Amino acid sequence: MLRVLSVLTLLASTSLWSVASELRTGNLTKGVFRQSQAFPGTHRDYAVYVPANYDSGSPANLIVFMDGMNYARTSGPYRATSVLDELIADGSLPPTIAVFVNPGTIAATKPDSADRRNRSFEYDSMSDRYSSFLVDEFLPAVLANLNVTDDPSRRAVAGASSGGICAFTAAWHRPDQFGNVLSHIGSFTNIRGGWAYPGLIRQTKDSPKPIKVYLQEGRDDLNNMHGNWPLANQDMAAALQFAGYTYRLEMTDGGHNGKAAGLALPDALKWLFDDKAPSTVLPPRQTQPGWKLHPDAAMQTGVPHGTVTSMPAFESTIFPGTTRAWAVYVPAQYDASEPAALMVIQDGERLRDIQGKWRIPNVMDNLIARGDMPPTIGVFIDPGHHVDRPRIGKKSSNRSREYDSLGDHYVRFLVDEILPLVESKYNISKDPAMRAIGGSSSGAICAFTAAWQRPDVFGKVYNSVGSYTNLRGGDAYPGLVRKTEPKPIRVYMADTSGDVDNAFGSWPIANQRMASALDYMGYDVRLDWAEGYSHGPDFGSPRFAEAMTWLWREEAPKPTINTSDDLRGDQTLLRILITDEPWRVAADGLGFADAPCSDENGHVYFCDMRASSVFRIDASDASVTPIAEASVSGMMMGPDGRLYGCSGKAGHVISIDPATGEVQSVATGVTPNDLVVTDDGFAFITETRSSQVTRIHLGTGETHVVDTGIVRPNGIALSPDGGTLAVSASGDRVSWTFRVNAGGELDAKMPTMPMRMPIDPDGEFQFNSPPPYLAASRGDGMTVDRAGRYYVTSAVGVQVFDSTGRPCGVIAHPSPGSPLTSCTIGGPNHDELFVTCGKTVYRRRLSVGP
Repeated sequence: MLRVLSVLTLLASTSLWSVASELRTGNLTKGVFRQSQAFPGTHRDYAVYVPANYDSGSPANLIVFMDGMNYARTSGPYRATSVLDELIADGSLPPTIAVFVNPGTIAATKPDSADRRNRSFEYDSMSDRYSSFLVDEFLPAVLANLNVTDDPSRRAVAGASSGGICAFTAAWHRPDQFGNVLSHIGSFTNIRGGWAYPGLIRQTKDSPKPIKVYLQEGRDDLNNMHGNWPLANQDMAAALQFAGYTYRLEMTDGGHNGKAAGLALPDALKWLFDDKAPSTVLPPRQTQPGWKLHPDAAMQTGVPHGTVTSMPAFESTIFPGTTRAWAVYVPAQYDASEPAALMVIQDGERLRDIQGKWRIPNVMDNLIARGDMPPTIGVFIDPGHHVDRPRIGKKSSNRSREYDSLGDHYVRFLVDEILPLVESKYNISKDPAMRAIGGSSSGAICAFTAAWQRPDVFGKVYNSVGSYTNLRGGDAYPGLVRKTEPKPIRVYMADTSGDVDNAFGSWPIANQRMASALDYMGYDVRLDWAEGYSHGPDFGSPRFAEAMTWLWREEAPKPTINTSDDLRGDQTLLRILITDEPWRVAADGLGFADAPCSDENGHVYFCDMRASSVFRIDASDASVTPIAEASVSGMMMGPDGRLYGCSGKAGHVISIDPATGEVQSVATGVTPNDLVVTDDGFAFITETRSSQVTRIHLGTGETHVVDTGIVRPNGIALSPDGGTLAVSASGDRVSWTFRVNAGGELDAKMPTMPMRMPIDPDGEFQFNSPPPYLAASRGDGMTVDRAGRYYVTSAVGVQVFDSTGRPCGVIAHPSPGSPLTSCTIGGPNHDELFVTCGKTVYRRRLSVGP
């Protein structure tokens, strides 16, 4: 039998080979495209495939492949030209022209400088820049002599990884051009904000865009600094299904590679161009298993009972015009001579009801008596209701605004208004590890936001069925967590596969993405999960006692860090930050510190602008010594051993001899803010008020404006090889990069670094919308380390970017409330980040190797 099968197999393979050998193969023409205005200074390889049966009298289908030359490789996993040959030959596809296009490269022109890849900026950005490049620049040029259909239902875009999200973005912005999307292992993660797509898709439910989407994802795909790829693709699929799109989700074996995608490519292409292609249907997963009372939620004989006191209705000034019910639980074991723990519960009246499903006072009684919780004061507080509005049932009119909004409004309400009243009566610990906050649904994300904003106040978070969705921007959290310095908080979460899926998101996927992010960053986090159930207390409430036991346990486990899924170019904060290396004071008691820089020995220089003095911090003994009388806002050591500084008020650039303190004028008639010095005798300065970058010849003092239009340019830095100039913009949402050419000429200007924006403290959190971000990032001083990472001081902390402009994350502000002006890398091993912050200079050791 085995021999018969072998013969049949041989005959079949021989027959197939005979058919394949008779195929008429299409023609592949290669070229290089260099004329882009959207991505100036780039060049890119491309190829155009024209099928053998192409008839110029009939418009052909079109498919554009990002990372195209990889798809076109005859020995690669996709072998797209061979697949097209076969599908077109057997009639599975009509004649289809394929364009294979690579991302752009910015070629270095200075000696010893490296080329810069533009892939992430082009592919991962969510703007319409790339679709405009395709439609307005590239495709008209490479398809000039070919008859291609203008029917979007017969035109497709395709790509893998970042190319996958790029393909989706192109169709999202230009569905009039591309009606079909093929995404392999798509990067719908927080490389440059791609996590937002599920929320945006759901908003189009009443008028879906005319695109169909094929998603292939590996079950073992990446979980790294940018996100969890399998969950991200499932989130996309759930959103597409909710909004009524035609889509297909193929969860395959494998990880972040093209093996599975290549095997599925023929079926994917047939599905893509099939007008009757069926959608994937993700079945509902809600069940009603029933609620069971946990023994620790029942009153137990012999257990001392605490007291619950209803407090007078509270009218808030932070949420003006609102009133709310609240109550305070005091355990029987409370001793005024010993600081008690604290737990704040949102939706407090419902969760404290001892006839309801939570019965939290009973749980606290039993756990405190058993020693599984310390003696804990409980604050049960409801959301506010507007006093001038009639109440509908038990609903509070201000609940969503208070609970679902990001930012610090709610935690300020607690810290400034509620807790002082409680602390005036009871002795409560100030240790954040002894203070918890919790809630369910919107009350859960509210609890997390409070601890996220003020980890110095709340060190523990309880979450059940948390609303980490796009109610008021909460879907941003998983991405933010992965790119924010870890905070000292412990998080318990509970959710189920049957949780709600609606216009604002998929609660089950959102909670899994959140737990995955916290786990990746090394948080002490636990997610209790079950299949079925629905959005309510039936799963979470019976496990509340166990959750409290875990949350209040004394064990402090060492974080488990796994960065194995971070790819070679990824620069996760987990590799940059060093455990137990906090900010330390390098100099204090100053008037206003600014203009830090360092020399080849690691000595750090800075200016106290109010004292009009320049100081040196010695690399060997950390002593602080004045070296010159000058007031400068930006400073850098030149290759000649002199310091060059910006004296904006005096209208000139100066040089300082660090040995003698001698000050000389280098250039006049300028209003410099910050500067860099090149190794070939030029300085570039930012002139913030005039929104320009100016080049200065240090030998002659000659000045020349080399760029205009950046909104309040501020910090400025050169890449280690001198081939890239980066400029921050205090009045914009991005920082910019240029190519530096011989003679100090700049070109290839692009906004490659998306800044994390501060939330407007006076802004209004709109429903189903992003938070009210300020229009300006307040990007200030800038420096670069030897690995080519850029550091930009800003309102939210020190923002870090890799050499291609991808955000690595935000290092915490050393002293919130003080202005964070500038930064430099110094110290004896050039591995310490120094920042100027009001009256203090701080230092922090990092892992800054390449």
